[in-house]
Amino acid sequence: MIDKKHIGRKTTPQTVDVEKGRLKFFAKAIGETNPIYSDEEAARAAGYKTIPAPPTFAFCLEMETNSLWDNIAAMGVPVGKILHGSQSFTYHAPIHAGDQITFETTVSDIYDKKGGALEFIVEDTTAKNQDGALVCELQRVIVARN
Repeated sequence: MIDKKHIGRKTTPQTVDVEKGRLKFFAKAIGETNPIYSDEEAARAAGYKTIPAPPTFAFCLEMETNSLWDNIAAMGVPVGKILHGSQSFTYHAPIHAGDQITFETTVSDIYDKKGGALEFIVEDTTAKNQDGALVCELQRVIVARN
């Protein structure tokens, strides 16, 4: 069983650069055809300062941090036993090409089901831009199979 003492555990804040080329590639990969995600002029005409990040891109950025792996290791959970349970996003402001986004993750809950056969780790993450503005809150649930 995962020790509930890890509830409240915070990761060290980690910063990731948002690169224009990656945004364009991500938009293409998910089949996004809206030109604001690939053309700076279209983005500006739509009121953005430059190309914005498509929805769910914040998850990709967060995966560049070590938060998940640091938490899993600290809890003693074997990587081969984990599954992605769910993810959700609350956006507060757009993320743009050229931004630097700082992520900080907190383990907010640990619980089990099926008599401990499945354990759930809930992580809440804040994402702030280089100006300190909250741009996104992310939540993910990791399932550990026992």
